[in-house]
Amino acid sequence: MVPMPSAKRPASHPFAPLDFQLVLLRRMADHNPDLVEDARRELGASIADMREANKRWQAMLHSPRSRAASSRYRSILDTPESTITRKIGDLDCEAWLWPLPLWPDLRFEVLLAPNGAVWNEWLVRAPGTPGPALRTLDDLTPWSCTVDEAARAFAPARPLEGTAPTRWGLAFTAQDGEGVRREVAAEFTWGLLQRVAVVG
Repeated sequence: MVPMPSAKRPASHPFAPLDFQLVLLRRMADHNPDLVEDARRELGASIADMREANKRWQAMLHSPRSRAASSRYRSILDTPESTITRKIGDLDCEAWLWPLPLWPDLRFEVLLAPNGAVWNEWLVRAPGTPGPALRTLDDLTPWSCTVDEAARAFAPARPLEGTAPTRWGLAFTAQDGEGVRREVAAEFTWGLLQRVAVVG
């Protein structure tokens, strides 16, 4: 990707897809600061830009006049690239998908309940895009896969409570480089793998 030119952005500019990507990166910086630094530079954004984007995002979430989550995403990301119907139990739910320049093989997905409430919001593999080959612990590198991809590759996986909003965890068994099966805990932020810890 060719880096975007860096420029000072006025605080009053509309919250845009660039700002939203900075919000995603801000949450990921706790685990992978080097990857986040590289991605931020690709976007042509400064550390101050990332902090300001996160500050504005939090203000939108907690404002007494905050709009519904589905309306907020449409106002920021515009019309979804695609809409998919998903069966969750007995319910037909709608998934909205948007591309983000930082992760061309992924899409940001917002899953809506039949009443329009947002049930989930995270990164998923783009439809029709092959996912990574996940066979051993060595394949589980930061940003290499999404929650559902890891859960399928290392089934049965058990969900773990996230350590913060927008974070998810999975517990499963995987072989290490020597073929020994290990109990591991994987942590994801906005649906993207951040780190894996061997716990047994």
